[in-house]
Amino acid sequence: MTFCNNIKYAIYTASEGSFEEKADQLIACLPVDKPLLRLTFFGMPKSNEQFVERREILNRKIEAFANNSEPVLSYVCQPPLSGKLVLEAHYYEPEAGDAISYRRFRNFPYVVLENSCGRFLFAGGFHGDVLNQSVLQQSDTIFTLIDALLKQEQFPINSIVRQWNYIEKITSFDGDDQHYQMFNNARSAFYNQTAWEQGYPAATGIGTDWGGVLVDLDAFVPASDACYITPIDNKLQVAAHAYSEKVLEAAQQHKSTPKFERAKSITCGNSRLIYISGTAAIRGEESLTGVGIEKQLHITMENIAELIGDSQLQMLRVYLKDLKDYVKAEALLSEYPFTIPVSYMCADVCRDELLIEIEGIAKGAAVKTDYIIN
Repeated sequence: MTFCNNIKYAIYTASEGSFEEKADQLIACLPVDKPLLRLTFFGMPKSNEQFVERREILNRKIEAFANNSEPVLSYVCQPPLSGKLVLEAHYYEPEAGDAISYRRFRNFPYVVLENSCGRFLFAGGFHGDVLNQSVLQQSDTIFTLIDALLKQEQFPINSIVRQWNYIEKITSFDGDDQHYQMFNNARSAFYNQTAWEQGYPAATGIGTDWGGVLVDLDAFVPASDACYITPIDNKLQVAAHAYSEKVLEAAQQHKSTPKFERAKSITCGNSRLIYISGTAAIRGEESLTGVGIEKQLHITMENIAELIGDSQLQMLRVYLKDLKDYVKAEALLSEYPFTIPVSYMCADVCRDELLIEIEGIAKGAAVKTDYIIN
């Protein structure tokens, strides 16, 4: 039962050359002897038209590179701060008993891994075909696609353990409706089809400059009682799905809370993998305002420490609202006692007053904590 230890993470950056040349530089860094599960490119096209063109370039290049073993592929429209094009790769070191299948659903590549722990689904890159539709319409289209794939592969909706939600201009409004609130309403409608006894997925809801709505996900169905999923709460924060209406933004029909846990772990035998949701300087349900980037970063890292306990960070992704904070944020994080891949993006966080949001992955021994939701 080694899934939690065998999944690996890497971040590659490129700064020179044309878009195609930078893409080639990053793809050349990928391991050729280990199965790839997920590739997420971060770059900054000038328009939705250029975004679509570049997404197709990446699709063709990865298809040629992977040779019928295509991982999940996403292109996220966020300006990288440590390069011009960034690639985050999730890959796997297989052992005897691991069966990895590369499949397609309506032209979206996805991966199924089966072993003694259970069945794992890595999927995403999900988007609508009409980027000028409303966020609500795009979100409904995406969740319809996800629903169909989950049914095809016999994964229940509540087997989703991690979800990444990228929303163009997340804090903007279409009339009276805020983009993020419209997405939350669509997500809630999708999730309401089932019960979530083991908690909602870990998740990030983050802004992009272009690209409409894009969703990635990991799902897991355990094979035995030795493998299980645990939602992890934070005693310092109100659970996002329990927010009061005063911290939600406007939407025409109703205001649904964001349906995600602060973190979620997969335990297989004696080891566990922790998905850390997008985390910010929020105490209770209120943002810390007027304290600056340094204080917000430290409070964010304190919140992450509460979630992972003695587990060790494997990777962090940092979202900064203002690119002028990059140098200071990088210097502050360099003071923490870890040596792990870290990427930095400039992106709108879901609340205007928040300057930084951080998500990540941690690994550790199987453990019970006081803050696990029952």
